[in-house]
Amino acid sequence: MPQVEKPTRRRTARIKEIVVLAVVLGDQLNLDSPALCSADVVWMAEAAEESTHVPSHKARIALFLSAMRHFRDELRAQGKEVIYREQAAGSLASLLRADVARLRPSRVVMVQPGDYRVLNSLRAAVPSLEVLEDPHFYNPLPAFRSWAEARKQLRLEYFYRDLRRRHGVLMDGAQPEGGAWNFDAENREAFPKTGPGELPAPVRFKPDETTRAVLAFVETQYKNHPGRLKHFDWPVTRAQALEALHDFVRHRLPHFGRHQDAMWTGEPWLYHSRLSAALNLKLLNPREAVGAAEEAYRAGRAPLAAAEGFIRQILGWREYVRGIYWTFMPEYAERNALNAHAPLPGFYWTGETEMRCLSETIGQTLEFGYAHHIQRLMVTGLYALLTGVDPRQIHEWYLSVYVDAVEWVELPNVIGMSQFADGGLMASKPYAATGKYINRMSNYCGDCRYSPEKDCPFTAAYWDFLERNEQLLRRIPRMELQLRNLTKRRGSV
Repeated sequence: MPQVEKPTRRRTARIKEIVVLAVVLGDQLNLDSPALCSADVVWMAEAAEESTHVPSHKARIALFLSAMRHFRDELRAQGKEVIYREQAAGSLASLLRADVARLRPSRVVMVQPGDYRVLNSLRAAVPSLEVLEDPHFYNPLPAFRSWAEARKQLRLEYFYRDLRRRHGVLMDGAQPEGGAWNFDAENREAFPKTGPGELPAPVRFKPDETTRAVLAFVETQYKNHPGRLKHFDWPVTRAQALEALHDFVRHRLPHFGRHQDAMWTGEPWLYHSRLSAALNLKLLNPREAVGAAEEAYRAGRAPLAAAEGFIRQILGWREYVRGIYWTFMPEYAERNALNAHAPLPGFYWTGETEMRCLSETIGQTLEFGYAHHIQRLMVTGLYALLTGVDPRQIHEWYLSVYVDAVEWVELPNVIGMSQFADGGLMASKPYAATGKYINRMSNYCGDCRYSPEKDCPFTAAYWDFLERNEQLLRRIPRMELQLRNLTKRRGSV
């Protein structure tokens, strides 16, 4: 049964006098939120629908619920009045509608949510809902729309440069630090054949009593959901998020850039930060992450290419995909420029496939709720692209299985970057490659039953992808070389 906290007499008296009811969602856990500034009462709910509208990974559910409960307790410790619906059946909209009818606040406010579905449902439930701009991000949404309206192509590189200039990040006067805006060419190295060597393990956070209760609840209530909880050690408080940031900057940022695209069997973390979940729940402010990386560079503790590569992911890519999402939704979610309609293979939910790269990446995903950006883009995403999987299905899979998945950041990455389903709004070409790319950037192919040179399913699917989409791809200048190779291959058959 849903656990609904019964208000004490003191709380009941205060609740009767509500002027401003502030709605706080599971990805809005920052104490400096503008919704909290004038709130008489804070409203939060563990709505079951948020865990089931896609079959969320157990670790994703646990992360949200544990972070929410810790945030509730922190608010109360500061003297805030909090109505918290724990383990509540139904939707956020139905729960909020019922409480607003009962409490009759003068105003109901919330910060812009991270999901178009949630925003629409809450506005329908409470027509007077006031939605505030989110200052957590560098770039307000109206500013992105103005930038987009003035351009024919919405390329990340130029957006990123504008934000660098505007916020004075990694700048040397009016010029970029080091004389270049982008050091991506230095950040594409694979590991040597001997592997990455000894790696600095990221800081782990042992579950406390609150988190242990959440893990037990999720294991029971969502036992048929994908994923495992054995290794759950994510930061669930602001203090832990800051510790995770400092740990990354000190121990892994110096080597992050050089090997950020590399993959290796049995090594899920490598030099990556593991900060996206804390950023997306707003336990960590992006300015803190960007500032820490720039400070490390200027103090000589990290090379420029590493600091710039990390900063570009946050100041550039993260802000860019949020702008794309809110500018083009809801139509954006339905885009399917390549007319792809194949079903998502069942092994995406089990990891049971003889393709080693996919079994390794999906197995890691199910175990930890995590895979780094190249595993997502150039293994699971690439296979779905090449085999023509319906973009809606692969989008819902990503939203389900990763702990850091919030739709505003996940959906454009899948629809635009990974699957080219937006027809080139975001990417200047599809990220299509043969099995040779995976072989070059990892050791996955070494003991795979398939050979990247002979019978790799990625390579066969690559040529089929070019054949199937040739007419559309010929309109894309950056595909000219690949299509020329397709023509040569036809001539040699």
